[in-house]
Amino acid sequence: MNTLVETRLQQHNPLVHCELMQVASHVQRFNGECIINTLMMDGYDYPFKYGRKNKCRNLKGKQVDLSYYPSIEVIADFEMNIMKVVQIKVIAAKD
Repeated sequence: MNTLVETRLQQHNPLVHCELMQVASHVQRFNGECIINTLMMDGYDYPFKYGRKNKCRNLKGKQVDLSYYPSIEVIADFEMNIMKVVQIKVIAAKD
């Protein structure tokens, strides 16, 4: 990890950083004022969510580095663990 990530992790205690995560599925949906992106990662049972103003390319099958906060979202009186992504970096594929 670089020093910027290490500094952020020290300053923001619940922040988690993972590297080289494989994206299993990527869904984008419009939510009034922005596009909500939901990622499912290989080996994880909960969604990683983040918002963007514009639609972005599909990340399915790509490797990414993520910084996120664990959170709970209530949907129809059902609590669901989600991860709120604050930083995502797509790792370029080496040919």
